[in-house]
Amino acid sequence: MSINLRSLTHALLACGALACSPTEQETDTDTEGPPAYDWGLPSWVPIPAVPEDNPMTAEKVELGRHLFYDERLSGNGTFSCASCHEQAKAFTDGKPTPMGSTGDAVPRAAMNLSGAPLLATYTWFSPKVETLEQQALGPMFNEFPVELGLTGHEEAVLQRFADDAGYQQLFSAAFPADDAPITMDNIVKAIASFERRLISYRSPYDRYLYDGDEAAMSAAALRGMELFFSERLECYHCHAGFNLTTSFYSDTSANRELDFQNIGLYNLDDEGAYPADNQGLYEFTGSPTDKGKFRPPTLRNVALTAPYMHDGSLETLEDVLEHYAAGGRLTEDGPLAGDGRANPNKSEFVRGFEMTDEERDDVVAFLESFTDEAFVTDPALADPSSG
Repeated sequence: MSINLRSLTHALLACGALACSPTEQETDTDTEGPPAYDWGLPSWVPIPAVPEDNPMTAEKVELGRHLFYDERLSGNGTFSCASCHEQAKAFTDGKPTPMGSTGDAVPRAAMNLSGAPLLATYTWFSPKVETLEQQALGPMFNEFPVELGLTGHEEAVLQRFADDAGYQQLFSAAFPADDAPITMDNIVKAIASFERRLISYRSPYDRYLYDGDEAAMSAAALRGMELFFSERLECYHCHAGFNLTTSFYSDTSANRELDFQNIGLYNLDDEGAYPADNQGLYEFTGSPTDKGKFRPPTLRNVALTAPYMHDGSLETLEDVLEHYAAGGRLTEDGPLAGDGRANPNKSEFVRGFEMTDEERDDVVAFLESFTDEAFVTDPALADPSSG
């Protein structure tokens, strides 16, 4: 569907929905470069690192938002980034694992994009995908499995946008120095710019911790918080800091904090094996001790992102807590049979613990306090054709 030019003009003039609101943080910029980008974030929210060759602008963010939701950004014109990343579900899809535009099964769950720009690495297990620009290339051009399926269709896809007057205006505004701005490289840069806006920071937990609103969290959630950060449950060893994950990188980080953990989901051969198409960090390093190691995801908006784990094999938050309480998962029969509790690569923090039903409910209440309703309903992050 073509873009409404009147609506687009208003969006470009206002680009303030994302970047021109009152703020306490701005990004420094060279006097010869674009104006400083206004993130519009409280001072306690970390600012994402931004590549030098893709500085943030409101116009790029707006173009990226349109592209993120547009099914024309797929080889067969039936699939978009949002097909696997729905705003209402914290930019996940509610499925154990997704299917791509041609029906190929994707082996790992669609990742929660809450706080995505503050991660140290992208994908579930690669330590080398370090920017949102690099990450975008995967779903766009992967062939095994096909996701967006752009390989071999690049010219046709670019022509779809070149034939749309609204997109002509969006690309020209986002890349004013380019004579021919409708390129795959610029599409990647615009989508990454939009995704750098996906920072969740308005949950009850944030209001309690950072704004000093003592009424923001329930008594159950406060009890759950004490358990979450206790040595008995050990949750905080992998889910700490602003983004509730040990994988963290911002514009002030001295080092990229990498972390990959085996949590005892599988042990197919009593030597640590996971299913053949989901071996984790081992697929990159080839080291047997890396079998089953995956990056700890952010817990922001976690109550909206079921099912859980890299393969969506745990249905509820209660199931997740029972898994950790057991110290791993025992699968008694079938092709995935094995005792994950005895996995030799399992994290030292997955040791098992005792927990009453009330304590379990309190921890779930605490996890639910990470839900940021403003984030999942923010019109500035929504499909531009929906309103």
